[in-house]
Amino acid sequence: MDFTLTDEQKMVQRTVREFVQKEVMPLEQQVLRNEREGRPGITREEIRALQLKAKELGFWGINTPEEYGGANLGPIMTALITMELGRTFVPFTFGGSADNILYYCNEEQKQRYLIPVINGERRSCFALTEPGAGSDARNIKMSAVKDGDHWVLNGEKVFITNGNEADFAMVFAVTDKEKGADGGVTCFLVDRDMGWRSEYIHTMGEWGPASLIFENVRVPEENILGEPGKGFALGMKWIGQGRWMIPARAIGAAERLLQMGIDYAKTRVTFGEPIAERQAIQWMIADSAVEIEAAKWIVLRAAWMAEKGLDARHQSSMAKLFGANMGNRVVDRVLQIHGGMGYTKELPIERWYREARLWRIYEGTDEIQRRTIARNLLKGYVKVGELLG
Repeated sequence: MDFTLTDEQKMVQRTVREFVQKEVMPLEQQVLRNEREGRPGITREEIRALQLKAKELGFWGINTPEEYGGANLGPIMTALITMELGRTFVPFTFGGSADNILYYCNEEQKQRYLIPVINGERRSCFALTEPGAGSDARNIKMSAVKDGDHWVLNGEKVFITNGNEADFAMVFAVTDKEKGADGGVTCFLVDRDMGWRSEYIHTMGEWGPASLIFENVRVPEENILGEPGKGFALGMKWIGQGRWMIPARAIGAAERLLQMGIDYAKTRVTFGEPIAERQAIQWMIADSAVEIEAAKWIVLRAAWMAEKGLDARHQSSMAKLFGANMGNRVVDRVLQIHGGMGYTKELPIERWYREARLWRIYEGTDEIQRRTIARNLLKGYVKVGELLG
């Protein structure tokens, strides 16, 4: 069994790390200052400028098919890249990508939605969660009623990432109450100018999701994404992709934070010697290093399974559960190592602390991951001690 990265993977990893260190990390103090003063940490224009710089290095559409101008690097490379991007809290991702379910657009829809998103001309958001349907996504209530060649949407979506900035939303609504999630949910491509509005939701972190309100919003029949009634399956495809991406980002953050903790412990002196000499601090550092390493290989195996075309859902749930909790434990320890300074807004640790708490909630809470993992084992979908591959 060979765990060595290929020369290409090493080159990509090194190039992304250098880009993050040179172009993105220098913006961190600006981001912290802007957020302290109540402004967005970084603007859409600034992100776009970074994305164009990265494009010059070949980082554009890393998972976008080559026919759309992307690099199509695959899940393993994407996981490695995401770990590197996680080493900064600046909310930056490479451009040239679109939500995976937008590839289910028909040819006409691709021209209006998919390609403009890939080119950075339009911005989308994924609208599934509702006030009474978060972890229980099957319980969505938003209605879509047929009226001639249009559907009329009524309801509310909540905690929608990019909902305040999006030009259009991928909206999941009930088109057949009797069937519900089993054939009665349809996905619609709904432009903002069709009539929905967004309201900002204030959170403990810098994540600024939105509520999307739909009041008799008319959507033409041609804006159905995929097949009528098959929307819930599309929604699960979108969610499933992100479950190992979140812990991949947590790994990058945890590695950066741990190094901050090590550096501080070696220079902070109490009672005549660096706190790095204290066993309590050494154990925090050791436990963090072990957990980061464990999370890394759980995540990389999930990515490997996805790349091989294997069913990676169970492994992805384990990656999400362990990786998100690992990130929370590491940032907590590093804040503790820094003491009062770690709690201030002058250092990024406090900021990361608030962000990390979200990792255990969105795209499947800890409890949902445990439920999924236990169900798979109890029902025999996955065998204990099953051979790799």
